[in-house]
Formats: sequence, structure tokens, C-alpha cells
Amino acid sequence: MKAFSRRDFLRYGGAGVFGLTLTGLNLPFLSLRKAKAGVVSDTAWKFGVMADTQWRTGSNGGEEPASCAVSIIDALNQEFIRHDCKFVIQVGDLVDVETVSGARTLPTREAHTQALYNSGIGFFPVRGNHEASKTAAAEIPALFPQTLGNGPHLFGAANFQSPILTSAVSAPMSLQGLSYAFDFDNVRCILLDQFTRSDGTNYDGTTSNNNNMVDQVGWVEEVLADKPADSHAFVFAHKNLIGQNHKDVLFGASLTANPGPRDSFITSLSNHGVRYCLGGHDHMHHRSIVTDSSKNAGVGQIICSSNSYKFYIPKAGDDGREIPVGQELFTIGYYIFTVDGPRVTVDFYSASHGYDYGDKDLIYPPSAMAFHLRDRFGYSLNGSQFEITRGGSYTGVMDSCQGTTVRILGGQNGNTETDYLNRSLTKTVNTGWSEPGQADDAAGMILTLWGLADNLSLYNANLTGLLPDGPESLETDIYALSLTYDPLAVRPSQLVSGDFALAARDGNGDWVNAADLNSGGAKTFKYGPWKPQYGLGTYGVDPRTKTVWAVINHEGDFTAKLV
Repeated sequence: MKAFSRRDFLRYGGAGVFGLTLTGLNLPFLSLRKAKAGVVSDTAWKFGVMADTQWRTGSNGGEEPASCAVSIIDALNQEFIRHDCKFVIQVGDLVDVETVSGARTLPTREAHTQALYNSGIGFFPVRGNHEASKTAAAEIPALFPQTLGNGPHLFGAANFQSPILTSAVSAPMSLQGLSYAFDFDNVRCILLDQFTRSDGTNYDGTTSNNNNMVDQVGWVEEVLADKPADSHAFVFAHKNLIGQNHKDVLFGASLTANPGPRDSFITSLSNHGVRYCLGGHDHMHHRSIVTDSSKNAGVGQIICSSNSYKFYIPKAGDDGREIPVGQELFTIGYYIFTVDGPRVTVDFYSASHGYDYGDKDLIYPPSAMAFHLRDRFGYSLNGSQFEITRGGSYTGVMDSCQGTTVRILGGQNGNTETDYLNRSLTKTVNTGWSEPGQADDAAGMILTLWGLADNLSLYNANLTGLLPDGPESLETDIYALSLTYDPLAVRPSQLVSGDFALAARDGNGDWVNAADLNSGGAKTFKYGPWKPQYGLGTYGVDPRTKTVWAVINHEGDFTAKLV
């Protein structure tokens, strides 16, 4: 439970916190990231993700028009403009009801994309269950022709395609502009519609649209198989692989519905390197790993935070296929994806809903929204990933790239926080690599390391105040990090001075001794190998193994160099 408490006895214990056995998972199918931001290149770019924007109807004291949360939409538009996003994706529930006083409501949602368009930012929606009709299926491509690859608002998005069905029930073109995929730079986005199709049919010929993903699995496989090997792919839908409050999901009315197509879908995403499948529907920020029935394949699930008047509380039941990673309830939030070649960083920002923290159905939208960075995660195509359960050792974390090897020599996942359902949270530790520039003057590759900070866990309704009221801490457990160096890049005399060390990039982008960025501890140089009794702040160089090492409690970018 997050009550803004930190585990100081674990963080500053110094001696005797290492020498542990590996008890964490090491699943080969997912990378997640929570870290300080590395310095991105000049070619990095961003896109945004938002979720359900319906607003209450009936006794609407909040004066939001057309059952649409336009005040929140307008605030988020300004955030996406501030972050210089290239496009924004919304994962469904654009409105609360399709008609108010005889007038269609989706045009109001379209009108409130204009601020993005004026800034050269694209907008790409998928439908939710609140606009699930045949009428809405025809309306979406008309209001948003970019879903068909048409119109003036593509802003660089290209290679649009939609499924052409061979179902005996649905007409071949019934999903055009509803389920669709497009490319932007080195990213392929796949947006999935699971609701009544434009010809008024459903997959199985019934009145229920619960099974409408079944005949799209093959198309998803084709789209993923066709993407370049060095590119990213993300999947977006409204309903989730495993819901937290809602148990009607992407593949049916219950968690166990259509297990064959569901498992084929998850396996396809896993095989083709999809790291995240994003949805809405549950009005909370929730991260997890969802596996297939055999648990041989899995994908990261991101349930997106509410942009609506309502919030939900998780309910028990996960079908045994979910590994919780992090959670924040009762806040308004959005997501920024930063794509930097092989690296992707996802920043989750959230704000108070404007009332005392807790489950609150809003009458009025917040008068002001102060967004704080609450979660950071990501991955690199050239790195490795490790999942470490509560109490597990970090010592299984090891990776190499172009002659540079990283090892975590000691440290333990000491996080005791849980999600709302009292499930322990798994930490996801990832590595990524980049070549040093001339100005870096490094004796090896640059390592990006993330995932050791405490999992986000804000759910305790007994908390009071306008929460969140600040960014989430990125301080980590104490651990010992080791990185090899090129002995030809350093003089032997420099090895004994303490000036050649494990370096970390600070908030200004400058390289400093990694021990300088610790919270607490005493900076102490040792010539020789790391020893388990060394406390926080101890750093050194081991000429026998050609490694620099340090005992630290932060993450980020690291290399071996003079500092």
C-alpha cells in the first residue's frame, strides 16, 4: 500500500544486504522500464495516449456538452502539445452516450481534436463500448478519415491498412477505418475494434459483440509479421486482456472466453516483439504482464488512467495469468511514449481529480489539473529484461553488447507494497545499450538500466488531500553494479586514483561519479573487487576483471570513464 513511505532500513543498511540467491522470474517475453530518463538523441520523437472521455448524462451539473469530458480533453491536448507529440491515440469511450436531446455526440469529440490538428498533431481513435453501434461504426471513419489513411490530418502517419474479412457473417469491408494499422517512423501501431461492425453484424451472427476479436487474430499476425525487424509495434484496444474492475475483456464476456484465439493473439504479440497492449475501460492506471494459458508467451498490459468523471475499484479474479507490476487509482492521467531508435520510454503523468483522494463520481470537472510524473518504464530492442519478484535477488541481471558486459553483483527487491487486491508487485529490470559519442570519452558502451525503483502503488482510499501532489520517487533498492571497460582506453596509473570509475549521467546530462548521485551513504574508493560488506557509496575498479563497480541506489545511464 502506498502511503508515501520508504523503506529506509533497506536503503541505508550498508553492509550485509547482498549475497542473496536469485528467486525472481526471468521471462524472455517482456521488457518494462521505470527509470531516470537517459539523454535522447536528436532524432527521438513522441506520441501520446489517452483513455475514456465520457461524461455523465442526466442531472449534469458539470455543464460538459454532448456527454463528453471536453474540459479534460482540452487540458490533455495542451499537455500533448507541450510534449511536442507527433500524434495521440485514444483507447475508446469517446462519449458516454451516442445521442443527447436527439443530437449525435461524436461530432463534439471530433471538434475537440482541433487544437491538436492546429499544432500538427494527429489523432487516432478506437471505439469503446459507449459508441458500439452500427451508426457509430459508420460515423468514426467519416469524422476521422485519417483512420482510413485519408484527409488532411495524417501528419506523417502512413501505410494504413484494415482487415478484409472472409467471414460468412460480416461483409468484407465492415471493419475499414475501425480496426486499422499505420506506421510512423520506426513504429507500427495496431488499433483494434471489437464492436458492432458497419454492416450491423457481429463475428458469430448473434446480437452480442463480445466475440468480435476472434476473426481478427489472423490479420494481427499478418500485420506484425510484415513489420521491419528493427521496428517497434504497439497494440491498442478498448477492453483489456485481463480487466481489473471489468471482467468483460478483449476476447469475450469473461476472462476465460475464447481461449484458443486469445492464446494465439498473445503468442503472436510475444513472437513479434510487441511489448505493450494498451486499453481503457477500467478507468485506472494498471500495469501487468499477461500470459497465455501455457505461460510460455506473454505481453505487457497497460490499462490507461481515467479521463472521465468516474473511477473504478479492482475486483478479484485474474485467471492465474497475470503478474501485477504497478497501479494507481482515482487519478486523471495520460501517457507519453518517447521513441529513440531501439529505445522506448513511457512516462505516465497524473493529476488529482480535484476532490479529496478516493473513489469519486465527478459532477464538475477539475478546475485546474497539475500533472506529475508518476511512473516511467520502457525497453530497448538491443537489451535484455528480467522480472524480479518480491524478495528476489538482482544477481541474475547480466547482459553484454559490443564487448561491454554489465552485471548486478548484489541487491534484493525489498519492495513490500502491493496492489489494491493485496498482490505483490514484480519489478521489471531492463538493459539497453548505445554507442558513446566523442564527447562522452567513455571506455565502453553506454548502459541504460531501469526497473529497480519501487513499483507505483497508489490505491489507499484512507489517504487524504489532492493526490497525487508530487512526482513519484525513483530511488531504488541498494545494489552493486559492475561494468567492464576497455583497458586500452585508460592508463594503469589512472586506475588507482579513484578518478576512473563507474560514471552516471546526472539531471543535466553530465557524467559524474555514480556514487555522487546516491541518496545517503558515504563515497569511498576501493582498489580491487567488490565485496558483499561494502556499503552504499563504495565504488572501485578491479583491474583483474577489467570492471568498474559501485554500490548505488539509483538508475539511469552508466559507463566507465574518467570523472
